[in-house]
Amino acid sequence: MIRVLIADDHHVVRRGLLFFLKTQKDIEVVGEASNGEEAVQLAKALQPDIILMDLVMPKLNGIEATTKIKEAWPQIEVLMLTSFSDRDHVLPALEAGAAGYQLKDIEPDELVNSIRQIMHGEHILHPEATTTLEQQQQELLQAPHRINPLTPRERDVLAELTKGKSNKEIASSLFVTEKTIKTHISNIFSKLEVQDRTQAALYAVKHGLTES
Repeated sequence: MIRVLIADDHHVVRRGLLFFLKTQKDIEVVGEASNGEEAVQLAKALQPDIILMDLVMPKLNGIEATTKIKEAWPQIEVLMLTSFSDRDHVLPALEAGAAGYQLKDIEPDELVNSIRQIMHGEHILHPEATTTLEQQQQELLQAPHRINPLTPRERDVLAELTKGKSNKEIASSLFVTEKTIKTHISNIFSKLEVQDRTQAALYAVKHGLTES
């Protein structure tokens, strides 16, 4: 039997899922949570095989709940079941450890198949979520620092710049002249296609370039 926990703040959604899943001989609904905090508590108490997790819930949202659950009980699988397919939801959900991402307009039979596939070790994504990931990957490949990579020394300077240091402080840290630092920063701005130090720092944080 596949033991399922349903986590959704809408009573009607939980009832509908429960009603349908009860018709499946290999699936048992062991509990229901109406918010992310309850989902974490019930995950601990019931140790389900898989959680159908809504994204937008009170107290803890689905991503926060998933993060906590996967950290504490990595064997519990999570299938996101939501109305959102944009990158602000898809990427954080997968980074939190969700094994699947489906939209609520999914056909019931397809949902059950997704549950079974995840329990067999597969990762399942709704086509719209897949498109979002592909777009993100394409953008990463076309990012300025991928096309014009920074040199190791430029990475060092950028890391120091991101800490809010002045040219003089960076020069002191890296044992070079201020003139050299100015040249490096000019090259960094050109390569990253940014106009100032703030934009460079934000770019570095966004793309994980903050470590020298």
